[in-house]
Amino acid sequence: MGRLKQTLSRAGLNSFFLLLIGMILLARLIPEWGTASSPLPLKTITGAGISIIFFFYGVKLSPQKLVKGLSNWKLHLLIQATTFLIFPLLVLVLYAIWGEEGNYLWLGTFYLAALPSTVSSSVVMVSIARGNLPAAIFNASISSMVGIFITPVWMEVLLPDTAVSFDLTDTFIKLSLQVLFPVLIGLLLHKYLISFVNKFQRSLKNFDQAIILLIVFTAFAESFAEDMFMGYSVLELVRLGALMLLFFFVMMALMYWFSKMLHFSRADTIAVVFCGSKKSLVQGAVMGRVMFPDPTVFGIILLPLMIYHALQLLAGSAIAQKLGNQTETKA
Repeated sequence: MGRLKQTLSRAGLNSFFLLLIGMILLARLIPEWGTASSPLPLKTITGAGISIIFFFYGVKLSPQKLVKGLSNWKLHLLIQATTFLIFPLLVLVLYAIWGEEGNYLWLGTFYLAALPSTVSSSVVMVSIARGNLPAAIFNASISSMVGIFITPVWMEVLLPDTAVSFDLTDTFIKLSLQVLFPVLIGLLLHKYLISFVNKFQRSLKNFDQAIILLIVFTAFAESFAEDMFMGYSVLELVRLGALMLLFFFVMMALMYWFSKMLHFSRADTIAVVFCGSKKSLVQGAVMGRVMFPDPTVFGIILLPLMIYHALQLLAGSAIAQKLGNQTETKA
């Protein structure tokens, strides 16, 4: 139990997760502090914070490692196809069968499916499970940058049939200015600032989490202020949680099956399984803030991602720990 608790903490399911829940409760109690009429300029603060997050994310990337990682193209192609093609198509099929037009939870579920893979927890879990760590780092990094363009395109496929719409060109411009350009600038300054980033890694992580907490608070505050959750029962939220857990296990099973079909090694299979099944809360919160200009619905759209985020850490960490123990036993 102690090792599992340590694993969960390393993967991100620690005090930050509890603070996320706290932000939702706080938004319920004082929604006016997260709306446009708030006495604090939270929108300006989060906007600047987002750019700073991705600037330092770019600094952490090593150009040499990214170039070196290009050789294992079959593995990379499978992970990226899973993240940006198989996952969204699966949800689209389910939406066509059971989806309800105008239901923002379904829209949030599809948004989750179209997002890039998470970086930190994917890498941590692949490491714990004794998988191909360089491949995990490469794919998680590439996924984050590619997602800036692919996720909005996927959302444009579904959004015309919903009550939410956005300008695709305007979204690309905003995401490029707020996310992509800071990453590229950081990447160019990698060799000059990487020692600074390594020295203040804990402080930068705390800053990242603080900005995400602000995004979550303002998103849910706007939704609570407009009573957007009034039409959803506890049973619907429980069903949503079960669906998110099912998605996670289905994607892991598919990734395992595809890896065996392609005769991947155990280490490569572990990288595929964990990188292909993860979705990024950080980018989901950041990109959603740009893509969904109506803040009253953003909280609802973000809810499936937050549930999936928690479940992927819980289930993924337990599986990674078991795989790691099996590898140690065989060794």
